Amino acid sequence: MADFPMSPAAEAGASGPGGNPLRALTLDQLRRRTSSKWRAYPPDVLPLWVAEMDVPLPGPVVRALTEAIALGDTGYATGEEYTRALGGFARRRWGWDGVVPGRTALVPDVMHGVVEMLRLVTDPGDAVVVNPPVYPPFFGALRHAGRRIVEAPLNAAGRIDPTAVEGAFAKAVAGGRRAACLLCSPHNPTGAVHSRAELAAVAEPAAAYGVRMVVDEIHAPLVRPGTRFVPYLSVPGTEGAFALLSASKAWHLAGAKAALAVAGAGAADELARLPSMVGEGASHLGVIAHVAALRHGEPWLDALLAGIDGNRRLLGELLDRYLPDVRYVPPEGTYLAWLDCRALGLGDDPAAVFLERGRVALSSGIPFGTGGAGHVRLNLAASPEVITEAVRRMAKAVG
Repeated sequence: MADFPMSPAAEAGASGPGGNPLRALTLDQLRRRTSSKWRAYPPDVLPLWVAEMDVPLPGPVVRALTEAIALGDTGYATGEEYTRALGGFARRRWGWDGVVPGRTALVPDVMHGVVEMLRLVTDPGDAVVVNPPVYPPFFGALRHAGRRIVEAPLNAAGRIDPTAVEGAFAKAVAGGRRAACLLCSPHNPTGAVHSRAELAAVAEPAAAYGVRMVVDEIHAPLVRPGTRFVPYLSVPGTEGAFALLSASKAWHLAGAKAALAVAGAGAADELARLPSMVGEGASHLGVIAHVAALRHGEPWLDALLAGIDGNRRLLGELLDRYLPDVRYVPPEGTYLAWLDCRALGLGDDPAAVFLERGRVALSSGIPFGTGGAGHVRLNLAASPEVITEAVRRMAKAVG
């Protein structure tokens, strides 16, 4: 963004109060970006697939990065300030005081952190339980790490199924091997924000079977107004679990790599065994950006959440008008919409049809695993105008 002046609308979006960050940049400006979202498809395609947001950075983040560059502050990262910043955010936002020195470790990003936590508590060949349909990199990361995948699919409402979870835990520990569960909270792609009762329904059998919990909470700040995010480590019986958190999704910082692993009170000694080289993979500029977002970016985040919530409602209205056969449950969290397109008769991969005929890029449901066929994931973190045009194109593709 440094190569063109920021418009007044973009400046308002960056500073947060009073402006919707999702309306701050024009489509022409966005197409100048060189990230994956904007380079994977030709210019005539509307990209609503990967989890990047069409927003300018919050003003405090821009200022922090600009100052760091001016100072040449581009060395190696440390995690102390990140821990303090995330701890403060967690207390203010969730009433949780579990992010404290001695129980955190800097990691390059959430998925690298997930793999490192699983290496602490399982061995190659051990089982890891997942809840499909779920974030596709879970599958690739587990296979690359040599772990065996055991599924506990979500129920028909796209939420945790306690019976499936307990059955999967029993299967995972059969033969006396160690096992873990990789939980996505809030859940990607359904957008379910797990309640305290739902999390307890996982924690209790995990303790009973000796299954170690590793929880991806990257979307934790992105919950709709009126919905409360519950940190997994705040639930009784989770002392031996690990959570991975980051500012990357909520403040559009995926390219500024940094995240924190947080241990439950009973797992701090295990986390201390994490090799120091893992934290060295985080970006110092990433840490600077994330700290600025967590400390000073809440007004901007609140404006963003209001914009996303408006898009949730808008998408429902557009689908009712143009694609009434698509089943859509507005997500409680994330900025992702999970659309059941099976009634359209487009086969297992409707995303391919929407791309070819409608020039809209959505995420195919197939890589999300069991329950994903016939579905697409749509990114709501765009302007209302882009969302509207995308649904019109989708309708034309099946008309």
